[in-house]
Amino acid sequence: MLLLMASTAWAASQLDVRIKPANAALKKNVQGYVGKLEASDAAALQRLRRSAELQARQAAEALGYYQAHIDSQISEEQPARLVLNIEPGEPIRLRQVTVRIDGPMTELKGFRLPSSSHLKPGAQLNHGHYEDAKRLIQNQATRYGFFRGQFTSQRLDIDPPAGVADIELVYASGPRYRLGAVKFSGDAPFDDELLQRMVPFRADTPYDSELIADLYDSLQGSGFFDGVRVDAVPAQASGEQIPVEVQLTTRKPRTFGVGIGFSTDVGPRGRFNWTRHWANPQGHSYGFESELSKPRQNVGLWYDVPLDPPQTDKLRFAGGYQKEEISDTDSLSKLLKLGPEWHHRLDSGWQQVLSLKWQREEYRLGDDSGLSTLLMPGASYSFLQSDNRLDPHNGYRVQFDLAAAKKGLLSDADVVHGNVMLKGLTTLWERHRFLGRVQVGGTETNDYSSIPPSLRYYAGGDQSVRGYDYQSLSPENAKGERVGGRYLVAGSLEYQYAVAERWRLASFVDQGNAFDSLEIPTLKTGVGFGVRWVSPVGPLRLDLAHALDGDGGFRLHFSMGPEL
Repeated sequence: MLLLMASTAWAASQLDVRIKPANAALKKNVQGYVGKLEASDAAALQRLRRSAELQARQAAEALGYYQAHIDSQISEEQPARLVLNIEPGEPIRLRQVTVRIDGPMTELKGFRLPSSSHLKPGAQLNHGHYEDAKRLIQNQATRYGFFRGQFTSQRLDIDPPAGVADIELVYASGPRYRLGAVKFSGDAPFDDELLQRMVPFRADTPYDSELIADLYDSLQGSGFFDGVRVDAVPAQASGEQIPVEVQLTTRKPRTFGVGIGFSTDVGPRGRFNWTRHWANPQGHSYGFESELSKPRQNVGLWYDVPLDPPQTDKLRFAGGYQKEEISDTDSLSKLLKLGPEWHHRLDSGWQQVLSLKWQREEYRLGDDSGLSTLLMPGASYSFLQSDNRLDPHNGYRVQFDLAAAKKGLLSDADVVHGNVMLKGLTTLWERHRFLGRVQVGGTETNDYSSIPPSLRYYAGGDQSVRGYDYQSLSPENAKGERVGGRYLVAGSLEYQYAVAERWRLASFVDQGNAFDSLEIPTLKTGVGFGVRWVSPVGPLRLDLAHALDGDGGFRLHFSMGPEL
């Protein structure tokens, strides 16, 4: 390997390009044209001399230098070198430039006519910019379905003695092809009506290659298929209408998953889920999932009915039961929840969930116990912008949740319950990452004593205020037992520095608390540092945090998952 590296470096050193006056762009182009010289001695270089001069002239003309003076010589140094001496002279300037499209292609909103400053009268001739203009026109014609388009004139006239050049590019777009009806084949056991609802365009829509890509993404992202092949071949068009044929391979109808994990909030935990991805030709699906840990055990069931479009919109009937030991005290919640959810993706990209949940919660908060029944219509809106699903470098998440209940309408109390969460992440200069998080929540009611634990707030823990135990920040009753608050405020600022491809060091400050009054609440602060490892399933986080308020002390936090 050392011998190979040495011989390569020696061959590269055989060419010496000298330009007067200095011109970095021209030197680089000449070196690229001439390339590596395959010569073992001065005699071999002598034989390559005229060929190298010719290639150097072609490189100079490509950048507009048609009056360049080029000579060469063989250096007597060891190892021998071919020296190219170049005086570029005055470059060719553009005199007349005509770039025009004839036909309906010019009426497209997304069409871009080449308008670079390099193609203006007075600009220096550059063959690369001329070819780029032709390529831009042809690429757009191909994307938008002008498959009969052609250049009726593509002229580059150069007058070296006069030092000028004229460009004329005229493209006749011809008619625009259209997309025909989509036909499905393969082993998919679904109604054609369901499959057609996944098509992001109607028959006879003007051709756009992005629509074909959207169709592929739509089918692949539906969760129904292992394989998708989309064919839309212009050569098979009939009357300027291109047939669209899709070959589908259906995924296995059932999957299940088992997992174990650990966090310092809940300790060891196990997860299990089972899903029937399609139960009938209409694409209905159902499944259940559960999680078991020392403080919390739950199981949930759901049944989904796809709407329009099926990839993003659905009607879900869901139910679940959860038993939770709250705040590591003698407080307990047993929550049963049932009701439908309408999931809909707005045109703006926001995800909307409208729900109607009936919940029955048996609870014990210290010495107090109760049974709460609430019928709560709710709305949730969320938006995620991220450049990577598991380990983003830039992005943000916004989420708003609101639910309410009216006493007498299958509810024990008047309640309005709302939450707002904001997260942001940016990376500067590849290694410096900045994360921010804000959470705000509140519960308004005329009878707070009847509000169950699931609608009260606790702070502290891995995802809240580090440095404090899980759910340890809360208002207390007369006996010092944590009973949850009406309101929550929590925030975090974190800086990470990438020390290696998958390793990062972090420092952070968290603030927050749960409280009963909005009059200047007392916020608890935690600071610390940690390490991040980007695993194949997302970042693993290990933090050592110090609580600055109360009894202080240090706490170790461990968690995993995406940061947005």
